[in-house]
Amino acid sequence: MVKTASKQTKRPKHVPLRTCISCRETKSKRELLRVVRTPDGHVLIDDTGKKSGRGAYLCARLTCWKNALKSKRLEHEFEIAISDEDRANLEAYVATLPTD
Repeated sequence: MVKTASKQTKRPKHVPLRTCISCRETKSKRELLRVVRTPDGHVLIDDTGKKSGRGAYLCARLTCWKNALKSKRLEHEFEIAISDEDRANLEAYVATLPTD
């Protein structure tokens, strides 16, 4: 009796997609930066993508960040007012982004 090896085709790896809250472009999760509202009410950048809390995603482009902060997109997404301290930390991060 001869057994034939069944060829299994590999499925393509699943790539999680997220949408930038500013420009509304859908990109892979790795291409976007996550901002999180922690359970204690702080808003900060989540470098690991695993912090607990409500998350929102933004492109790593200066225009997206400026638009999101200016038009209060983050406040709308998180349904809270961002404290002055958290806003200062986010704006300090925005200053490090390269211009488009």
